[in-house]
Amino acid sequence: MAKQEKTPQDRSIDQATIQTLEIAQANKVMTCFDRLDSQEPGCKFGTQGLCCKNCAMGPCRIIVGKEGKDRGVCGATADTISARNFIRMIAGGASAHSDHGRNVAETLLKVATSDKSDYQIKDEQKAIKVAMDLGIEVGDRDIKDICKEIAEVSLAQFGQQHGELKYIAKAPIKRQEIWRNLGVVPRGIDRETVEIMHRTHMGVDHDPEHLLLQGARCALSDGWGGSMIGTELQDILFGTPEPLTSQVNLGIMKDDTVNISVHGHEPLLSEMLVAASLDPEVLAYVKSKGATGVQLGGICCTANEILMRHGVPIMGNFLQQELALATNACDAMIVDVQCIFPSLPSVAACFHGSIFTTAHIAKMPEAEHIEFDTDNALETAKKLIMRAADNFPKRPKGKVNIPQVTEEFVAGFSHETINYMLGGSFRASYRPLNDNIINGKIRGVAGVVGCNNPKVQHDNVHVTVIKELIKNDVLVLTTGCGAIAAAKAGLLKPEAAAEFAGPGLAEVCETVGIPPVIHMGSCVDNSRILIAATAMVKEGGLGDDLSDLPACGSAPEWMSEKAISIGQYFVSSGVYTIFGVTFPTLGAEGTTKELFEHMEEQYGGKWDFEADPIKHAQKMIEHIDKKRKALGIDKARERVLADMDARREIS
Repeated sequence: MAKQEKTPQDRSIDQATIQTLEIAQANKVMTCFDRLDSQEPGCKFGTQGLCCKNCAMGPCRIIVGKEGKDRGVCGATADTISARNFIRMIAGGASAHSDHGRNVAETLLKVATSDKSDYQIKDEQKAIKVAMDLGIEVGDRDIKDICKEIAEVSLAQFGQQHGELKYIAKAPIKRQEIWRNLGVVPRGIDRETVEIMHRTHMGVDHDPEHLLLQGARCALSDGWGGSMIGTELQDILFGTPEPLTSQVNLGIMKDDTVNISVHGHEPLLSEMLVAASLDPEVLAYVKSKGATGVQLGGICCTANEILMRHGVPIMGNFLQQELALATNACDAMIVDVQCIFPSLPSVAACFHGSIFTTAHIAKMPEAEHIEFDTDNALETAKKLIMRAADNFPKRPKGKVNIPQVTEEFVAGFSHETINYMLGGSFRASYRPLNDNIINGKIRGVAGVVGCNNPKVQHDNVHVTVIKELIKNDVLVLTTGCGAIAAAKAGLLKPEAAAEFAGPGLAEVCETVGIPPVIHMGSCVDNSRILIAATAMVKEGGLGDDLSDLPACGSAPEWMSEKAISIGQYFVSSGVYTIFGVTFPTLGAEGTTKELFEHMEEQYGGKWDFEADPIKHAQKMIEHIDKKRKALGIDKARERVLADMDARREIS
């Protein structure tokens, strides 16, 4: 029987995506969805984690239970191979996040030691707080001197060979003890990644449990190391986010402006593009080309970064990057690192617009490379925008198709902002949140984060999981492309509480003035969720460790190694974490049992997998209810007004 071709409606629930997919199909342009179809059926060995190519005796493909094929050439079992593959994914994801943090730390050091930098220290109070967290003396020192030491101490965390990472001390005391007892406290960020690569080399570490311990240590060096450094130092340089409103989807592009897609993950470039887009010289050049101005729009995590600090609208999430070009309205796509399709130049060649690579570690055949250097940041940003403006008059007449689809939303919730909104300037505290979890108005808290994956209907799994959670009074924290999916679905605005949330959560949201789904930033900003969860523990009433909280994590449409690293640092921090789409160890029963069962005994958190979005959300709710029961807050308490006799009895 011939395979039925999928329609754009099968591919996505987002109307702008459906419209632009139709344009791509009409022009016979292949997108990621088409390329996925051409790959099917996918390799079962790779999908289940049963393929090893770590040496030239292979690749070895394991068939569990079949004698002679149940081990690799070297004798490695399915469990050894899947554990090695799994922690190599952690190493890849942790490397991407940590390199991000390193670049930010190096930029802060330049700012602190130069009077000529295009960047500046925008949040001095955050700098003082970070200095105190790192054990740096503040006193009456100059802010640049303090930031210089913050940068130096942060950079030292990457190459440190012994001891413990500084930010481990931010975790609850009980959690630190668990890590020390298991021997998984990270010594240095780079060291843990290198050790994974050594252990997984042919002929080194073959014990799945032992391998996974090192995976946990490397992941913790990401969540409580590189990622946290990146987030904290970005707040110092670019400002700590505060709530603001903006718009999302491909419809943010305009017929009369130079439309520029800013795509990638590191805000060092995008911050300067925002500044350059307002520069009088640049605007004069843009107008000379016939445009009225510049419309920046972010894709992926760069979108979340410039959104939270400047209100720059979001063009789309991961699976919309090719489709932005298919509108014929995107004059340039400027990219840095991570989650960028190498197909972009070939798609751009079929439509309008140029692709510019900018990072010294990331080039692309057929794209033009204009290297971005923090020493000449603003000038480079101006050059890039002017090059985009050169394309404006070249748009094909009558072939510009901007989907008239946008959605308003609220974003920019940092840990500091949530603290303030819950308690005000003088009583900033997580107490109102804890109290409403204890009294049952809020059932629990869930982090729903991560990528898109074309193996499932674009945005549908994110949106379905989130709607099911908030309907059941679970407050959702979201980051990355999942946050963009929620924004497009209208879930990131206060009015969404009345429409989609259960009565308890809706009441709390209305009282505080927040959406039922809280946008907390880019994927590197998942460290904000760790800090928020730690604040809940320290506030009291919900146990003395992260594993006691009625809380869980989810990446329902994940695709990246970064997602595996994030998931593992949440599990290692004591959080039940469930993934959708697929899971990379399902072919190895022993390794999967380690992740899905034994880790709960070790860390109090564990992995889980469920592809069906409703069942996925229900598993999360079941876990939250289990934690409520363990805390003794599972039964609703009636409010009884005491009469005079009862008061006398109390006295």
